[in-house]
Amino acid sequence: MPLAAVHAQDGGTLAKVKASGTITFGYRESSFGFSYLDGNLKPVGYSIEICNRIVEAMKAELKMPSVEIRYQAVTSANRIPLVVNGTVDIECGSTTNLVERQKQVAFSPDIFRYNVRMLVKADSGIKSVADLQGKTVVTTTGTTSFRLLREADKGKNLEVTNLAGKDHTDSFLLVESGRAQAFVLDDILLAGQVANARNPKDFIITGESLRTENQSLMFRKDDPEFKALVDRVVGGMMKSGEMEKLYAKWFMSPIPPKNININYPMNAETKEAFANPSSKGI
Repeated sequence: MPLAAVHAQDGGTLAKVKASGTITFGYRESSFGFSYLDGNLKPVGYSIEICNRIVEAMKAELKMPSVEIRYQAVTSANRIPLVVNGTVDIECGSTTNLVERQKQVAFSPDIFRYNVRMLVKADSGIKSVADLQGKTVVTTTGTTSFRLLREADKGKNLEVTNLAGKDHTDSFLLVESGRAQAFVLDDILLAGQVANARNPKDFIITGESLRTENQSLMFRKDDPEFKALVDRVVGGMMKSGEMEKLYAKWFMSPIPPKNININYPMNAETKEAFANPSSKGI
């Protein structure tokens, strides 16, 4: 067992960071706004910035002048195993805090809430789940999207073909190329894909909400010290108004690499998350 893993078991994440002088962030390659690669292939985004604040607080708490941040790319399919086995210390991505996932990992207070809907071509005529009858629907491997579609009232008896994209950009390209007619995902991540498309006006986000979901940072469970630090930093940023400023920076302003504005005004659900920080999960 590597030394880092021993420390992680003995004293949790803070002890591991103190002993190694490093922390490993998990990041996503195409969760635009939250966690993605900029023009220099450097991980950036709203989730990454919040994780950076956590590292600053950690340095103060551990009285360390510096902590080296390492980066590990994660996908929807491997993010939980990489946190559980200690490869990733904190996942700064776009992960839904589900009660079923809490059996394996822990979460920060929600940093974002959104609705699961679908992206279609603007001229497709698809306006609701019922319109997907006989169509091909893409979802990203490792996400809950297809299950939510099936559980929707109108989704139970649909005859649809499900394709799986390896990441969100891959899924989006299947709709762009016409191989799938709809892509089901969190509306904010869909908005990021549309904003980055060659012709954003060719696509719309439509249909009823399949579920309101909550996004959080993810880390190892049974680590009360680290959880307390994360909660303190995230809750403090919400109280001080810093989180709202970060939100405006990443979701209401031009962002790298193409200086595109995702233009997703803060919804009532996210305002509620900031007013009453919670990591309860759904």
